[in-house]
Amino acid sequence: MSRVYPFDDAATARAVIDDDGTLVEWNEGARRLLGHPPETVVGRPAAGLLAGNGAPRTPSGTRWTGTLRLRHRDGSTVPVWLLAHHRPPGDGHGAEWLVVSPLAGDGLHAEDDDALAAASLLQSPCAIALYDDQLRLRRINQAMADFIGLPEERVKGLRITEIGGQRPAEDLERGMLQVLAGSGPLDMEVSGNVGGDVRIAAWLTRMAPVTDAHGRVLGVCLAAHDVTDNHRARQRLQLVNEASARIGTTLDITRTAQELADVCVPVLADFVTIDLLDPQEYDGEPPARVAAPLRLRRTAHRSVLDGVPEAVVRPGRTELYPDFSPQADALTAGRTITTSAAGGDMAKWLSWHSARADVVRRFGIHSTMSVPIRARGLTLGVAVLTRHRRPDPFTTDDRLLAEEITARAAVCIDNARRYSRERETALALQRSLLPRTMPRTAALQARSRYLPAARAGVGGDWFDVIPLSGMRVAMVVGDVVGHGIRASATMGRLRTAVGTLADLDLAPDELLTHLDDLVIRLSEEYSGDDSPGEVGATCLYAVYDPVSRRCTLARAGHPQPLVLRPGGEPHELELPSGPPLGLGGLPFESVEVELPEGTVLALYTDGLLKSRRRDVDLGRRLLGEALKRYAGSLDETCDLVLQTLLPPGEAADDVALLLARTRGLPASQVSTWDIPADPALVAPIRKQVLDQLDRWSLTEAAFTAELVVSELVTNAIRYGSRPIRLRLIHDAATLIVEVSDSSHTAPHLRRAKTFDEGGRGLLLVAQLTQRWGTRHTPEGKTIWAEMALTETAQ
Repeated sequence: MSRVYPFDDAATARAVIDDDGTLVEWNEGARRLLGHPPETVVGRPAAGLLAGNGAPRTPSGTRWTGTLRLRHRDGSTVPVWLLAHHRPPGDGHGAEWLVVSPLAGDGLHAEDDDALAAASLLQSPCAIALYDDQLRLRRINQAMADFIGLPEERVKGLRITEIGGQRPAEDLERGMLQVLAGSGPLDMEVSGNVGGDVRIAAWLTRMAPVTDAHGRVLGVCLAAHDVTDNHRARQRLQLVNEASARIGTTLDITRTAQELADVCVPVLADFVTIDLLDPQEYDGEPPARVAAPLRLRRTAHRSVLDGVPEAVVRPGRTELYPDFSPQADALTAGRTITTSAAGGDMAKWLSWHSARADVVRRFGIHSTMSVPIRARGLTLGVAVLTRHRRPDPFTTDDRLLAEEITARAAVCIDNARRYSRERETALALQRSLLPRTMPRTAALQARSRYLPAARAGVGGDWFDVIPLSGMRVAMVVGDVVGHGIRASATMGRLRTAVGTLADLDLAPDELLTHLDDLVIRLSEEYSGDDSPGEVGATCLYAVYDPVSRRCTLARAGHPQPLVLRPGGEPHELELPSGPPLGLGGLPFESVEVELPEGTVLALYTDGLLKSRRRDVDLGRRLLGEALKRYAGSLDETCDLVLQTLLPPGEAADDVALLLARTRGLPASQVSTWDIPADPALVAPIRKQVLDQLDRWSLTEAAFTAELVVSELVTNAIRYGSRPIRLRLIHDAATLIVEVSDSSHTAPHLRRAKTFDEGGRGLLLVAQLTQRWGTRHTPEGKTIWAEMALTETAQ
């Protein structure tokens, strides 16, 4: 379908030929010139209209002029001067050639010519053109002829869209149409190819009506001033400002490299690649100088085409570049290298790399510019800019502009590199301070997840599962205020302190009190001479006993845990909040709750609930819904919780999540005796213990257990207070002996001298067992000892 033009369609012979050489448009003027109606030529090869043998070679560039001998419908040959413009794809059409030729006509009346001739501006050095009321060219001065690169006799009678053939000419014609309609003078700045020049030019035009003595509009006078230098200077300044705003928005190396590529396309280049050195090949630090061959990693690229068709190297891939490649040349020389296909600069590189040679031929790449990416004396990589759609080569101004933008981007890339290295170091430190695996205990099964913040520095979140005496287990989750190395180091100190205090078998509220004192001391260490300390933390500490199936919890400003009992709904445990650690002077309270076997307990830091898209209450509801979908796998539930509350890249703060499913120790694995305060009854007690071990099929452990029971019970009778109680507990791997009395005096291990009659009992217990200790209770104390069960004993 032909396009609709608003003027006399027969005043110019006009045809449109696509890049395949097929005629797609044929106007009335072309029919008048050669006699062929549109239906006989449209859709057929344009070469069929040529008189003579063969078709001419397809012209290069954006414009072509010349005289061809064409076939008339009556069989005669007509020499025709043609003006052809190559137009890029757009407005629903592909790349095509607009071919025009002026036709002789009556022109304006004589009096009109006199009025136009009165415009003495034709002698002006300013480029001037006069168009009639049909917007067809009547006169141009020499300056305008030089500007468009065609003499007046060749273009007279053509419209400006036929002379220019590009989008800027269409904009000018619309402006001239407004002037004809009576809008008065109009100024317009346009840019594009002029006179067949491959360079992009800019000019400032002024369009004014030409009138006769009666005020009747006879045409339009167009004056053009070349402002290319100013236009390009503004473009360069705008691009530099845009680069400052768009490059370095994050501390991500890949994102920053992509921002550099995006800024350069299409203003500076048609295709841009960003290749960076791998610091690991240079002992973790980019080098100051490099030598070929070089291995570079494609970090980003950008094309004016949709996607990046036929890209030789995909992002994330590495490739080796020899010394004659543009990339290696620029990096080894330490300066920008510009090459061109026409000059043969890329011949050796393309002959060595056939895939790139194929891409160069396919897309018509004619110029490349390789700009080293350097910052703070280090070589980071290279940016390669290429042109294939833009016909003009790179200029000195283009090189200076590319170097300015790349230098700005290089600092941002180096900042991102340094940040990434420090972040990785901090993460490595933090992960080394966190437990690598959860201990296997008879009390519960535990799974955990740690997720660092997406944008902030690493924080001080931690979690732990600590086996205690009597098959009990402690669970702790904490969060140090702030981010960075100090927060991670503080977290490590607090986690160590919690582990040490847990070994003392302190109640949760007592443990938090001691931890609070430690945080206060750390604040004093970190604070300056006059500034207050900045260390603070929250913590939740819980102890679960599988024998009683009861859990004792206390928290210091930490989020409340969620509990999912078998067959129930997830809900929060109501615990006294307690002040955050580091305030001092305020007490902590413990709460004891019963947790049936199979209960799932969720402990977490507040980063799990924080989000820019929702409030904390909604986060709690989402956590409860995710926990409700628990189907037997703690690992799957951990992943489900993170997917539900924190999509990838959405973690505003560090997240620590600990899920634990409780287990109960059957009553058949626990045996208890009340011990009379009579040393003579120790032997019958040993007999009862041996009988119980026989019933448990643990006779292989009987000898050691008998000695430990004898020593601990004898000590309790001699030095303790009534009532005295003996308890045996076992699971598949451990046998525990516990002796409790009402005295708060704890025994001490000492080394007996040669002639001492006593003092060797606890030393013997320590040698025969895995570990032993004292646990204080409200009623007194408990002395306990653990023995490992061998496979034979089991």
